[in-house]
Amino acid sequence: MTRDAAGPSSSSMTPSFLEFILIVSVMLLVPVQPVSAHPQCLDFEPPFKPLWHLEFCKQYETFGCCDQKTDNQIAERYWDIIDHLEIADYELCADMLKEVMCQECSPYAAHLFDAEDPYTPVRELPGLCFGFCSEFHGKCRHVVKYLTENQLLQNTCERDMLTFCHMVDLSDQDYCYPNVLKTPDLTGNLGQVVEDPRGCLQLCLTEVANNLRNPVLMLHSNDDTHRMFIAEQVGFVWVYLHDGSRLEQPFLDLTGEVLTTPWLGDERGFLGMAFHPKYQDNGRFFIYYSIQVNSGPDNIRVSEMKVSAYDMNMADPYSERVIIEIEEPAANHNGGQLLFGLDGYLYIFTGDGGKAGDPFGKYGNAQNKSALLGKVLRIDVDGSDTNGRQYRIPPDNPFLGAPDARPEVFAYGVRNMWRCSVDRGDPVSRYGRGRIFCGDVGQNRYEEIDIIVKGGNYGWRAKEGFECYDMKLCHNSSLNDILPIFAYSHHVGKSVTGGYVYRGCESPNLNGLYIFGDFMSGRIMALEEDKTTGNWKERSVCMGEIKTCSFPGLINHHHKFIISFAEDEAGELYFLATAYPSTESPFGTVFKFMDPSRRAPPGKCKQKLLPVKVRGKKFPFVPKELTVLDTNEKPTRPPPRKFKLTTKPPVTSSQVKTTTADSATNADSATTADSATTADSATTADSATTADSATNADSATTAASATTADIATTADSATTADSTTTADSTTTADSTTTADSTTMTSTALKLKWKSLDKKARKKNKLKPRKKSKVLNEQTADTQMEDNTLRRKSKKRGGGKERRRKKTSVIKPDSNQVNLNSNHTVIASLKVNALETPMNLKDNTDHTKKKIHRRKGARKQTKHEKDSIMSKEPASDNNAFMNKTITDWTKSSRTMRNQPQEKSNPGGTDKGL
Repeated sequence: MTRDAAGPSSSSMTPSFLEFILIVSVMLLVPVQPVSAHPQCLDFEPPFKPLWHLEFCKQYETFGCCDQKTDNQIAERYWDIIDHLEIADYELCADMLKEVMCQECSPYAAHLFDAEDPYTPVRELPGLCFGFCSEFHGKCRHVVKYLTENQLLQNTCERDMLTFCHMVDLSDQDYCYPNVLKTPDLTGNLGQVVEDPRGCLQLCLTEVANNLRNPVLMLHSNDDTHRMFIAEQVGFVWVYLHDGSRLEQPFLDLTGEVLTTPWLGDERGFLGMAFHPKYQDNGRFFIYYSIQVNSGPDNIRVSEMKVSAYDMNMADPYSERVIIEIEEPAANHNGGQLLFGLDGYLYIFTGDGGKAGDPFGKYGNAQNKSALLGKVLRIDVDGSDTNGRQYRIPPDNPFLGAPDARPEVFAYGVRNMWRCSVDRGDPVSRYGRGRIFCGDVGQNRYEEIDIIVKGGNYGWRAKEGFECYDMKLCHNSSLNDILPIFAYSHHVGKSVTGGYVYRGCESPNLNGLYIFGDFMSGRIMALEEDKTTGNWKERSVCMGEIKTCSFPGLINHHHKFIISFAEDEAGELYFLATAYPSTESPFGTVFKFMDPSRRAPPGKCKQKLLPVKVRGKKFPFVPKELTVLDTNEKPTRPPPRKFKLTTKPPVTSSQVKTTTADSATNADSATTADSATTADSATTADSATTADSATNADSATTAASATTADIATTADSATTADSTTTADSTTTADSTTTADSTTMTSTALKLKWKSLDKKARKKNKLKPRKKSKVLNEQTADTQMEDNTLRRKSKKRGGGKERRRKKTSVIKPDSNQVNLNSNHTVIASLKVNALETPMNLKDNTDHTKKKIHRRKGARKQTKHEKDSIMSKEPASDNNAFMNKTITDWTKSSRTMRNQPQEKSNPGGTDKGL
């Protein structure tokens, strides 16, 4: 993506030659590539409507790229940055900083961060329009170092506004912030299904399975395993797991029984399958296929089978029980749909017998209620009757007891219904639940979609679609036929393939759309219901353009011959198509629908899967279709790094003059009484005359005498007593113990008060302490070394000079020293004001926690260089603790006695 380097015409704003070279260098990093912007988030998915209210980035709570979790994370990062600002900077910059950070929630976040184009460099700042960027630079340039780790951006921001704003600008001014919110073409239909100029709904696809030979159906067993069973016309049924892999052994192999040929367009074969509603308990399922017995006429057979008792992914080949067989007078119009309604009965959809115009009998098979062809049959497969039938007749079948009708008939007047489905109903209101939709293949002029009702006459052969086919039957007053909800002529398509009403979770915009297609033309269509009138309106569906489907793994094309539609256990919609409709052609592919304009909120569609025991091998899915984006390129990038802030704010003159607990490290204010009375110290005047330094509820303090200076550690820590510490260490500043204890107590109390101040924004959960034998030993060793050091110091120097040097050496840095990690060893301090480490292994977690500062908190003084910072990895804690003790001791000697420098034993300068 190129950047426009043109700036204002004023000579004063013209960049220098070096700045110009810098801009050109940045531009050369990005090859010129066309970019097509579309709504997309930084996690590579379409935007969504959050389930819950957003507290921080409220402008995107109706539609965007953030859920509550992401919104809270952005807010946390924002307040971390605010804590590093002065009050004046906060008032100047807070609002613009929030706007910039909330662009991660924008529906166009991927474009703002250059995440759509695989050739552009990684952005950690969104694309800002020049005017907005100029104002942002003027007010907030000092916070850029907290927003990005890119050194080039940081340096450029500090040096020159013009160059910085050209670097963060976008070449397309319609998409930079805030122009992206003002462009009607981008915001007008945001969140709705994209339509082309003709009103066609643009959808995208993902490839799910391939190498199938005329896949005629795909269904699930509704047992919470989310397996998919895909049947090929030749008689194989394959198991596909939720991860897309296929099992080596087929679930069912009826290739020896199924009647089919490799002829192009042969309609016979394995045609239908349905799992019993209680399949998870009884293992029963039903199949529908063509068969020829002893060279006799073709039959269609409906049988019951059971799953193997030893393998949940294989059927028992010896369990077949024939339910019903119907003779077929011709090779075409074989029907083939099986499904269970919400009533628990099995519905069987048969064709009219074949040939053309239903020439069988006076009125044809479809209008003859005494024939089973051209019908919708309904039977009860959970029992048998006294007449020898392997099923029972439901008591409410419409023609039960009629002298001229078969009791199995539920509806009649159908030609060749190819693919029917049961509507799950609206996920919230349950509207439409239980409706049965079917696509009925026409003769010469029309294809139609019907909703099946009990006792309904669907007109064939009297009518085809809305028009008359047999004029004599069509004008019969007793016809009383039910019109289709939709019909289309043969200039659109010549063989309808029924589909499903979308009731899934992943594409909310598609909810309620009945999606179907045409086998011959390859067109995909949709119907939308007007609930007030009950009428259905056609919505054309087309494959999305390249920019619409520019998401990882998406495709915008499919094979021409649409054989069937399918629905998985979660309600997501698929269709099965092939490039060559032959039972021996391995070009069958399963595609899944995907709406690129809007998705469900993250986590809403998560499914709990039951485990699947696999006995044989699995073949992983290998996609073959060409995706819109090259699979070898990373089309998008992860969201901006959420690195923790470690940079301290600059020191101001006002902060240096303040007297807090930090001032206890100054040689001129080393008295304990003065430190105990500062605002940051929560101790009372009485506690200043004792040696009790407990500072929080986690510290188990003991009742110390005014003449003793034993410092009690927590109940979980072993108490270490120093016999050399006396009442002088409490009442005077000559004792290092008192200076250490007072300084660290004040700092700890200050940090604790800060934590409580920020509790409204982030809850800090203090972990309970645990005993650490190793830690206690190290503490005792440290005490002994310190005592030795103190005795040597008394021999070498005066009290006042020693007092000054001691206080300057042990001054802690609340931002650089991690109190929780116990890396800073203070000889006389046994109480950790924040938290005692659980054990040495826990130090990794403790060192990673940052100490938050409240707004206006006191900064470092000129003694910052004397602070102790731990940079050692947590895995080397034992070696690190010993080394730190040694280094601290040596450094203390150096500062007290001023001998020549000594190198660390490990060769690494700890930088006191």
